[in-house]
Amino acid sequence: MQGETVVLIVGAGPAGLATSACLNVMEIPNIVLEMEEGCASLWKERSYDRLRLHLAKEFCQLPHMSFPSDAPTFVSKSGFIQYLDDYVSHFKIHPFYNRLVQLASFDSCSHKWLVLAKNKFSGVIEEYVSKFLVVATGENSKGFVPTIPGLSSFDGVVMHSSQYQNGMNFEHKDVLVVGCGNSGMEIAYDLSNYDANASVVVRNTVHVLTKKTVQLGMNLLKFFPCGIVDKIALLLAKLEFGDLSVYGLQRPAKGPFYLKMTTGRSPVLDVGTIRKIKLGEIKVFPSVKMIDGDHIKFLNGKIKKIDAIIFATGYKSTVKNWLKEDDSLFNEDGMPKKMRPNHWKGDNGLYCVGFSSNGLFGISNDAKNITKDIVSCLSYGQLVS
Repeated sequence: MQGETVVLIVGAGPAGLATSACLNVMEIPNIVLEMEEGCASLWKERSYDRLRLHLAKEFCQLPHMSFPSDAPTFVSKSGFIQYLDDYVSHFKIHPFYNRLVQLASFDSCSHKWLVLAKNKFSGVIEEYVSKFLVVATGENSKGFVPTIPGLSSFDGVVMHSSQYQNGMNFEHKDVLVVGCGNSGMEIAYDLSNYDANASVVVRNTVHVLTKKTVQLGMNLLKFFPCGIVDKIALLLAKLEFGDLSVYGLQRPAKGPFYLKMTTGRSPVLDVGTIRKIKLGEIKVFPSVKMIDGDHIKFLNGKIKKIDAIIFATGYKSTVKNWLKEDDSLFNEDGMPKKMRPNHWKGDNGLYCVGFSSNGLFGISNDAKNITKDIVSCLSYGQLVS
């Protein structure tokens, strides 16, 4: 057996780091397993260069440590990575890197979790045992690419947004971005800045707000009902952008903060994309019907020749690939069965953090709730020695 501890955490992204820090503050022994070579690999290796936090820094800090006072309101990618590295150092978090978890199961006899992880350096299967198991792999484990008829016939560049860094290699190329969330709209903007001929596929209705409006809304929600805050946000959006339906951007029937609270669906925070759409520098298309070589056919019948496709179509959870015999916490898609705010706790000392579709703010709350619950369990003598 490689190691026995009180709490085993799978994943060393912000979710796993926040949980380990909270446990370390309470002096509760824990081990963090991470399959990559370092922490926060999604931020360090799989995010585009111009990325900034979409919410103000006070809504993005992890437990027990604020951003530096001189940090900008909307922290850059490099600034957030530095914050995470400082966080790891400050709370003395020492993840076991290059550990690929292959199996986790609960032993009803010992009332402990057995976790098998492959050491990617040695190839040895290591065994870990713990009283509590925290799944911190999050919602963004694996990039999702939808099935599109004819995609295999396309000979150009095809990538997921997690592989995109900048538009340097796409100058004067016709690039189609599939997906109109924050990543898709920002990548389209970035491509246009590199003189690519960018187009974006808008398959669903979408709210578009400014970062300042979202920041205002987050603060107003402390004092006013969601319905009132949504009305204010929509009024400000109309004043800022006008009627976007004429450009192919239809708003949902429900308000932006209502959708975020009930479904986890975030509004698009505009970085300049809307101006470029209005100027015709970024084209908007409906869903892709099929692909034939380098030609894309859309549902409205239009056909466009494309050099590259970037799928900003989100991620999928992979937890069900290795977590066995659990029917208390995750559904078949690897997402929590329970709605917020009770989504984070399962049976037999099983927890999840980073699955609330509520960003870093949700991660912070999850980590604190889990630690509080574990402290409560230990206080009542539920730790089996």
